[in-house]
Amino acid sequence: MNSVSIRTTSQATPVPDNFHLYTSADLLIDYLKQLSVDYVFGIPGGAIEPLYNSLARSERRHGPRAIVSRHETSAAFMADGYHLLTGKLGVCCATTGPGSTNLITGIACAAANNTPLLAITAQTALSTFGNSAFQESSCTGINTVGMFEHCTKFSTLVSHIDQFERKLTAAVIAAFQSPRGPVHLSIPMDVMREHPKVLKPTYDLSKQICSPSLFDDQSVEQLCTLLNAAKSTVFVIGEGASEAIGSILDAAKHYNALIVTTPHGKGLVSPYHPSFRGVIGFAGHASAREALLDKNLDLVITIGTNLGEWASGGWDADLLLNNRMVHIDEQNYNFSQSPMARLHVQGRISTVFEHVLQSCSATKMTTISPIHNRKTNTNIHTLNKRYFKLNDEKSWLDSTPPIKPQRLMHDLPKMFPPNTRYLADTGASFAWAIHYMHPFDRRMHGSRNACGGLFRACLEFAPMGWAIGCAVGMAFAKPADPVVCITGDGSILMNGQEITVAIQESLTVIFVVLNDAALGMVKHGQKLTGAEEIGAMLPSVNFSDMAKSMGAAAYRIESAEQLEALDFSAICKLKGPTLLDILIDVNEVPPIGMRTDTIKEEK
Repeated sequence: MNSVSIRTTSQATPVPDNFHLYTSADLLIDYLKQLSVDYVFGIPGGAIEPLYNSLARSERRHGPRAIVSRHETSAAFMADGYHLLTGKLGVCCATTGPGSTNLITGIACAAANNTPLLAITAQTALSTFGNSAFQESSCTGINTVGMFEHCTKFSTLVSHIDQFERKLTAAVIAAFQSPRGPVHLSIPMDVMREHPKVLKPTYDLSKQICSPSLFDDQSVEQLCTLLNAAKSTVFVIGEGASEAIGSILDAAKHYNALIVTTPHGKGLVSPYHPSFRGVIGFAGHASAREALLDKNLDLVITIGTNLGEWASGGWDADLLLNNRMVHIDEQNYNFSQSPMARLHVQGRISTVFEHVLQSCSATKMTTISPIHNRKTNTNIHTLNKRYFKLNDEKSWLDSTPPIKPQRLMHDLPKMFPPNTRYLADTGASFAWAIHYMHPFDRRMHGSRNACGGLFRACLEFAPMGWAIGCAVGMAFAKPADPVVCITGDGSILMNGQEITVAIQESLTVIFVVLNDAALGMVKHGQKLTGAEEIGAMLPSVNFSDMAKSMGAAAYRIESAEQLEALDFSAICKLKGPTLLDILIDVNEVPPIGMRTDTIKEEK
């Protein structure tokens, strides 16, 4: 093989003659391949062209490939959804200047969601820094690295090729360290084009991001002691419990504990589980509150939640944040919300509960509660026994037009297969979905690895349109599983262009638009709080026609009967998206009392 010599700080080193074809951008893609990352979500542009050149070469080799979103914020949302189902690093990218600043909202959302996500942004060439180059965003101008520092765990400029591997390694490790979150590398276009001294990754990052099966022996022993002594126990299940949900449900059954979930955790538990009492916090259920306010309750096991405002019922001390609580979490950062807890148990939740099941006394349950003796029918169409209370049972079953949002939420899980994932967008959409929509997990207990649960909403940073991009990312993660995105007309007007990504990529995403010609949560919130009624109304839009003009299948629905008449089996087999434009009853008030009470108190 012919070779050429390059100058280094020490001596000339022979390298292969194809060296000039391998850039630092290629090295980055090889690291992503090492991490089993399949996609990079983003939008091309001048300064980030070297990365897209590498992605083109990667796609020809069946490696990570580029997915072009329609807005950079949505690229981050897609990366978020991809991570939720795979557990892999989500990756998004943007060019310099406005491309980078457009990305920030999605990255901030990932920070609030504790999503391990790598954001790659470009810079103009180093030689142009400080010279007012086109879309320059260096530290001497619009400092994007500085902007990202406030919403990432790690944000840095890669100013030299020799920094590249070290800074990439530091970023990826930081993304998966507790608390998990997004990281950011800003790379000038000339650095992306440079030739590294290696032709393959030097380090194995896959070994650096594995979750260790660690736990605190002493605290687990204390947990078992408390469980054995407790006369009445409630398990509060959050989204961080997904990996361990089988063991958790087995433990709940063993200790005859009732189960409630946070809004994020509801998709991990069958709504027909005999111990399930509903959701606490925002848009939650009275039965869940009753379970936690029971005077005989002496132990609350809270698992895998950050206990933020909407997960804790507005930091309610009577409900949850008191010394009856044991807080179990992998991320010690989340314990900052529970200093009053009787016990903190830090460790990988699956490992903690494996040891709970192994170590706790087998004599705890001398008798089995009738709720666990009850034979369970696992057919969704015949099993309708619930043990939690809805605010409005009548509207939940009301088929009179216009279609009630409650009835829509009742019907949706019946129309899709059990492997369907549901996402609810910010606003009235996630209020309706949290309270009234209950995806059915046929598995009541037993060991399994559930990634993300059947239902997710974005309750922390809560940007409108998150669910639209996230649904597309989920569909990339598991193309065989339908994804249902419950969104509003405000969100679809903001991010609806991402439907064209699902069309282009033949993804089975069903966009359910709650069409009330208004920003529903704003409209009803203003009325409930006595605020000025301003800015909430939207034009009447036929979203079905809009989706059809893009090339998607679409239907305009005005009644429950029209919805039931659709062939959902065919919709789920369609290689492409479907939009359901649902004209909902504009007079129905979503369950947003917790939010409106907070606003009232702040006045």
